[in-house]
Amino acid sequence: MEFNGIDPIGYDSHEERRHKFRGARLRRGVYLLPTFFTVANMMCGYYAILSAFEGRASDFDKAAIAIGVAFLFDSLDGRVARAMGTHSDFGKELDSLADIISFGIAPACLAYAWGIRAAAGANAPGGIHLEQAGWVVGFFFLACCGWRLARFNIQGMSSVDKRYFAGMPTPLAACALASIVHFSGGSPIENVGPAVLWLLLMVMLGVLMTSTVRYYSFKDVQWTRRQPSLAILLLAVLVGLIVNFSKPTLLILACSYVVQGFVFHVLRSVRHRMASRHA
Repeated sequence: MEFNGIDPIGYDSHEERRHKFRGARLRRGVYLLPTFFTVANMMCGYYAILSAFEGRASDFDKAAIAIGVAFLFDSLDGRVARAMGTHSDFGKELDSLADIISFGIAPACLAYAWGIRAAAGANAPGGIHLEQAGWVVGFFFLACCGWRLARFNIQGMSSVDKRYFAGMPTPLAACALASIVHFSGGSPIENVGPAVLWLLLMVMLGVLMTSTVRYYSFKDVQWTRRQPSLAILLLAVLVGLIVNFSKPTLLILACSYVVQGFVFHVLRSVRHRMASRHA
């Protein structure tokens, strides 16, 4: 005989056990959602690598777009995990592995195939040296990406000021390269001069990733709370610009993010030196 849904010896009723079972299944499903976004991020990186190998302008553009989509999935997995309370050490490590593929290997392969291979083949006398430099700089970018991710896993979560990253985030460095490829429509670089500038840009991004230059993280923005109407309007306009004018809009956004961190770092350094002199 049962009393108020609990049997006399203290066991839960059949109805309560069923609710607990359904709750456990729901929690497993919730854990799958951020993992799905992480795996989708990894898949986009893999697709970008395969597209870069094809060597056609349309394939280069597809690879650049795939890196951008990987950035969207990477932004979602962490936010979904934190919002649902399902973040874990396993998800953190899986996310880093996905990032090294999508934002390390994929952009390095795309950068070499789009910015170096055609220029090296069209200029036989110095082509071999340009090709070797492309290999070295591509690996440098990849190594800096791995360095940045490892440092973030160790120190990032213990940072006092969550509003800023120490060093440029790897997804944004990869998107900076991808935005340039997308802006060109995938047409590869065929001259040595632009190819050398492309290599210098990759070196600069690698240095910024491993530096201590602060970049805004957007983590203090409460996306799930009510926002001012003007902010919603500006966001809608931005989405419309990306959809209709993706090439210039994404290039401006990526370049602005790269430059703002460096500019504010220089301004803070100058202000600190002036304050030290007056002290």
